[in-house]
Amino acid sequence: MKSISIFWFRRDLRLEDNTALNKALAQNSNVLPLFIFDDQIVLDLPNDDARISFIYKNLQKIDGRLKEYGSSLLCLKGDPLHVWKELLKEHHIKNVYVNKDYEPYARQRDEQVEHLLKEHNVAFFSFKDQVIHEEHEVLKNDGTPYTVFTPYKNKWLSVYHPQKPSPLVAPQNLRQETERFPSIAEFGFTESKIIVRDYNLAIVEDYHEKRDFPDVDATSYLSPHLRFGTVSIRTIIKELNDRNKTFLSELIWREFFMQILFHFPDVVTHNFKRKYDGITWLNNDEHFAKWCQGKTGYPMVDAGMRQLNTSGYMHNRVRMITAGFLCKHLLIDWRWGEAYFAKKLLDFELASNNGNWQWAAGTGCDAAPYFRVFNPIEQLKKFDNKGVYVKKWIPELNTLDYPNPIVEHKFARKRALETYKIGIEA
Repeated sequence: MKSISIFWFRRDLRLEDNTALNKALAQNSNVLPLFIFDDQIVLDLPNDDARISFIYKNLQKIDGRLKEYGSSLLCLKGDPLHVWKELLKEHHIKNVYVNKDYEPYARQRDEQVEHLLKEHNVAFFSFKDQVIHEEHEVLKNDGTPYTVFTPYKNKWLSVYHPQKPSPLVAPQNLRQETERFPSIAEFGFTESKIIVRDYNLAIVEDYHEKRDFPDVDATSYLSPHLRFGTVSIRTIIKELNDRNKTFLSELIWREFFMQILFHFPDVVTHNFKRKYDGITWLNNDEHFAKWCQGKTGYPMVDAGMRQLNTSGYMHNRVRMITAGFLCKHLLIDWRWGEAYFAKKLLDFELASNNGNWQWAAGTGCDAAPYFRVFNPIEQLKKFDNKGVYVKKWIPELNTLDYPNPIVEHKFARKRALETYKIGIEA
């Protein structure tokens, strides 16, 4: 049996500028590209989840490209450890190449797979790919991680060197064997009606001026593409070419939250600032349901939630408003909101979702102070003063069918401040 090396696609669904794929092809012949729909993840999602459809379509594209080189993508579904056990029975595997994933589950999965491979004398190689700087590359002078964004960003920029994206190398070293690519139904999925839009960097020229106005739609739609790696972070920064430092800051925030999650994995289930553990959340189920449905009586909140439910997107400014409203006005635990966003957002990424929710709740690293409570009425006047955005998503606005506010702002603000203060002192 001829030996093979395997490149395992995960959050890097592209052939160009793919670090581990290029390493595999440069160092081996007969490289088999592999993707595994991970049951540990997909079984918790609806069959028509838009993210699964997006992944599937990109895998189809990759398979089509590989067939141009006389190769193909092996696409499987199951528990990764079980899948690898079967692959070891079926093939003589020499090396396995992956790009690193920094989330707690992914790290645990990769450790288990690496241990299994080593038991079979298979080498396991992992590479930095989805970030410019990984967890130990931007640290304080004493070697500890940053927990405040601005000094992290300054250090990030000080150690940054432009990295040239690399094309696909040595495609002749791909395994020269083609297989039929399975249909989406064969994996037990159905195609979603929600479409992931192509990203658009043309907006960056005046991003800093327009980014807070949801009616303008000055959105790049880049985040799902970075999340699933259909484009590399190196390619994006090269395309930016210093055009907008505000946009670059958003990309640095992404890496800041990733290193927070790596160094402080407890943030997944706990407040980063443990002094907030004493907060008594009301966690009213009826209020939470109305927030989810976009029926709170506050147009900016409701428009955002309806945009999310319909499209899988929500404008960044509106994310701050809806999250702050849930935690401060309704006194519902940020973990409830975080879990709901995780179900719905096309660009869901654990580190950013967790970091931003804790920021909104005031419990996280570098968080907004707990006494900052956004007034959703004033936010509407400031960022959608003609009502273009809210009218788009709330057709019954200004009719008797639109609900009265679920809670009065002044009362809710006072209650939140008192609750937080008591919680901190507890």
